[in-house]
Amino acid sequence: MPRYGPPDALETPRYAGVRTFMRVPNVRATEEVDVAVIGVPLDGAVSYRTGARFGPEAIRSASSMLRKYNPLLGVNVAERLSIVDWGDTPVVPGYTLESLDRIRATIEEVARAGIVTLCLGGDHTILLAELRALAAVHGPLALVQLDAHHDLWDEYFGQKVFHGSVVRRAVEEGLIDPARSVQAGLRGSLYGPEDAAMPAGLGIHALSSEELLAMGPGGFSMLVRQRVGAAPCFLSFDVDVVDPAFAPGTGTPEVGGPSSREALTFVRSLAGLDFRGFDCVEVSPPYDPSGVTALLAANACFEMLSLLALRRA
Repeated sequence: MPRYGPPDALETPRYAGVRTFMRVPNVRATEEVDVAVIGVPLDGAVSYRTGARFGPEAIRSASSMLRKYNPLLGVNVAERLSIVDWGDTPVVPGYTLESLDRIRATIEEVARAGIVTLCLGGDHTILLAELRALAAVHGPLALVQLDAHHDLWDEYFGQKVFHGSVVRRAVEEGLIDPARSVQAGLRGSLYGPEDAAMPAGLGIHALSSEELLAMGPGGFSMLVRQRVGAAPCFLSFDVDVVDPAFAPGTGTPEVGGPSSREALTFVRSLAGLDFRGFDCVEVSPPYDPSGVTALLAANACFEMLSLLALRRA
């Protein structure tokens, strides 16, 4: 049996206790641990609405509703995986580059212990620190990115690192293999036609939201499997991939996206891939008093854990 997991909800009510992800123990253990859930409360590099620094806290609170068994994938996450909540990485308010260095160091320490990381953002800038850490351990990764934006712009106000440039920086640093990577759910207005051509120009296969929805989970799964193959990969779920009718609490909302049900189905379709890390980013609680965005994010994370549990099975 896994050493670390959630308590019995029939003995300890879900509204009680310290808020950790799925109520798993908040310990920084490396022995007998399969997954570490890590909060990354950084949002100093957003281009529009801030607030994602409060995302980890909101996702953890919403995750108290999660149970252990995934009936659609037929797997008990707590039976297959030993899961801990590592707590939050250190960040330096107002200093993005220094924060990324500290985030990378934390994640690399965990990854070198053979533990898969699931990071709760924070804005999408944290992806760069995650990929730096994981590539140092596993080599270049295939990136599967569900997102309304490709995050391939070069700079913003003369700055090279912000949440819209991280995938370009990752390609330049050799952290991901573009030939094995897929971006899906892209939509919204752009600065010009050259923006739409950026993924192909870097060798990444990109799907618009319309293409993704027309393809469905089966077609998406087939495309990703053909692209990724047996390579170690990373799944990044930007909550703005979901239509803001279902996920209003995000920094850069774009209409015309999939529903929460559809988005979870696309995540679920990726069972069997060799994931070395996951994240869920851009949850901005101040823009969603209802908490539905954080609840969606918590469930997306549960599906990610289920993918890993299935592979470990």
